[in-house]
Amino acid sequence: MASPQASVRRAGRALVGVGVAIVLGVGVIVGAASLWFRDAVYGDRALPAQQTDVVIAKGASFSDVVDTLRHSRVLAHPLAFRMLARLRHVDADVKAGEYRFPAHQTTDDVLQRLVRGEQFAVWVTIPEGYTAKEIAAALAARGLADASAYDAAFLKRGIEMGGVRTQSLEGYLFPSTYLVPTDDDPQATARILVDQFRRELPPDAQARAAALHRSIPEIVTIASLVEREGKVDEERPLIASVIYNRLRLGMPLEIDASIEYTFAEHHDVITKRDLESDSPYNTYRHTGLPPTPIANPGKPSLDAAFRPAKSDYLYYVARGDGRHAFAKTLAEHNANVERYLK
Repeated sequence: MASPQASVRRAGRALVGVGVAIVLGVGVIVGAASLWFRDAVYGDRALPAQQTDVVIAKGASFSDVVDTLRHSRVLAHPLAFRMLARLRHVDADVKAGEYRFPAHQTTDDVLQRLVRGEQFAVWVTIPEGYTAKEIAAALAARGLADASAYDAAFLKRGIEMGGVRTQSLEGYLFPSTYLVPTDDDPQATARILVDQFRRELPPDAQARAAALHRSIPEIVTIASLVEREGKVDEERPLIASVIYNRLRLGMPLEIDASIEYTFAEHHDVITKRDLESDSPYNTYRHTGLPPTPIANPGKPSLDAAFRPAKSDYLYYVARGDGRHAFAKTLAEHNANVERYLK
């Protein structure tokens, strides 16, 4: 009969053997995983099978990016892609835009292209109320072309609009978010924005213009004034009605934003000297509309200019909360000024 000490020694040897087996097994698994990861990241070039264009949406999460690449058949190994991005701490560095992936890229190639931002089209947001110069600066800031090149494309040529030739593209560069090809010249980019403007016009724009006894460019100019004056969409038709009422009576529009359009930089306050300028954009000195739009209006302002509210209002003043107080008479207006601007 074996002694207790021998039994312990045999048990110990068995445990050692199990431990060695476990270590060897883990080593085999780790080695296999390492080989798989290396091949998945640097070796496998099966996808994409052909040149593939992929759009990464603005604000997309990293998971969204992986799903987009997987559904587009760009990634053969989504898990390896996730692991590689996290190991390199670049999963938050993927840039939105449109990418063109040549055929047979490795997972590493795909990740590097996304992190470097090698888009062939980039997202650009044009806010409502931007002027053509501000849009030019926004496009230039995305590295697409020099602002001066966009200025030339936007401000030195017009388009035919409702049978009238416009002086420039001011007012017709529709505010929205665009995917702009990085190799587009400024004229091509201008066409993208103008084409969208045409799509956003009311379908009965020509008939509405005739009913309002205005040309479409004149109504776009009114829309630009409404855009710069209004802050709340539901007030825009009322603001438009004030403009139309003043035009009908031959009253000067007296819109500060029109004067400000001529300034190289923003002015917080319109001064007495500004009001004395002889610029055709000075709607205090000159009756009628300014010679061009003063901004690029969004859809609510366009709709308001083509379908103004019916009112007898001739005046409005900002209340300080984003809204306006409207008045039919100068006495009412002066009371509102005293109330809200004191």
